[in-house]
Amino acid sequence: MVQFKKEEKENTDFRDRLATIDEKGRRVWVYAKRPKGQLTFWRNIVGLVLMIFFFAAPFIRIHGEPLLLLNFIEREIVLLGVRFWPQDFHLFFLAMISLMVFIILFTVTFGRIWCGWGCPQTVFMELVFRRLEYWIEGDAHHQKQLNKQPWGAGKIFRKSLKHLLFFGISFIIGNYFLMYIIGSEAWQKLVTESPSEHIAGLGSMLVFSGAFYFIFSWFREQVCTIVCPYGRLQGVLLDRNSIIITYDYKRGEPRGTFFKAEDREKAGKGSCINCTQCVQVCPTGIDIRNGTQLECINCACCIDACNAMMEATNQPKGLIRYASEKSIAEGTKVKFNARTIAYSAVLIILLGVFTYSITARSPIEATILRAPGMLYQEPEPGKISNLYNIKLVNKTNQDLPVKLEILSHKGDITIIGNDINVKKQTVGESVFFLILNSEDVTSDKTAVRFGVFSEGKLIEEITSTFVGKNN
Repeated sequence: MVQFKKEEKENTDFRDRLATIDEKGRRVWVYAKRPKGQLTFWRNIVGLVLMIFFFAAPFIRIHGEPLLLLNFIEREIVLLGVRFWPQDFHLFFLAMISLMVFIILFTVTFGRIWCGWGCPQTVFMELVFRRLEYWIEGDAHHQKQLNKQPWGAGKIFRKSLKHLLFFGISFIIGNYFLMYIIGSEAWQKLVTESPSEHIAGLGSMLVFSGAFYFIFSWFREQVCTIVCPYGRLQGVLLDRNSIIITYDYKRGEPRGTFFKAEDREKAGKGSCINCTQCVQVCPTGIDIRNGTQLECINCACCIDACNAMMEATNQPKGLIRYASEKSIAEGTKVKFNARTIAYSAVLIILLGVFTYSITARSPIEATILRAPGMLYQEPEPGKISNLYNIKLVNKTNQDLPVKLEILSHKGDITIIGNDINVKKQTVGESVFFLILNSEDVTSDKTAVRFGVFSEGKLIEEITSTFVGKNN
């Protein structure tokens, strides 16, 4: 009985600490074996497409606007070529809510598939940095041997070459990351003009480069298990119906060594031959056979490794596969549950409202207010005038000539200065007089309605007040 409890404790010890931290709290370096297989091939294709997008997006323009710009410091937000002004904050907020619901929906349904297939940290780590490491230092066992060797000319050369390349690529990634914040045009000025004129920008560039170098050269999988809040949330979001990478323990247990021409069923053995290939290829150092774990990023490396061993031992593939805990336990197919359907409905509604808000928003947002502290005037007998300030936000990518008309009364509008012409993506201001007939002003404050026209088209109506004598 005591021995059983001891074995049980050893089997569940993995839940008490991270796979990459030993009992003394020291880092356990992960030497991940190079993965091969069908899912790895498609994951590389997806990663390649995402990297092309990452490096091309800063230079893509939609109607003159960048595809994506997140300059929160100067309040310049552009999503898919649509610029969000402070007046559009409700739209940006709606977009962020939609994104959060989208993440929750996909996590509930497909687990951490984003982490293994789409996360920039994973894509660059597996498709760039780890491949360079394989090329310079060799596969996992060669890397172990190199690290155990005493320092010599060969080891110094390989380590120096690897880290120089790592920093160079991190520097490139850091520059592109900066483009998403300040824009490609501002970045070009940063690298072509005198460094003394861009101290803050160059400092940011070095900080980003250093941060990426630290992550990809040393911190690596610790980002996913320690820093990333999304990884911590998965324990809350996942349920028994979530599609995750899981080990079919009903088919695989009890584990046993493989012998050629052996009838494993008669020998009382499961399909798992205890080869540990699934552990050796795991980039986060876990054993997927222990069940769902915090460190698992659903990268599918273990699936390819296990399928290769199943094929080599003439057993059916799929011992490790994408499935739900419920489908493994009950031997049924994966089904969508009520929570997933509810999240999908909420997401569709949010996306519909957001799309309508973007397409229906006015190209010009105008504000008309009476000049503060100004009383009405009588420019001539039978006439009363009020002075107004107008502020216009041009959200389009072309200059817009603007004409004001009074819609609610008969009267005249006199612009002070030049005609109103608002430059693209700018804010324009002007001052004008509204002159009404005295008989139309029946109270101290009369509601008046203005029409904002551009090229003969009414684009917005604005209501304000007109102050005059009470007849």
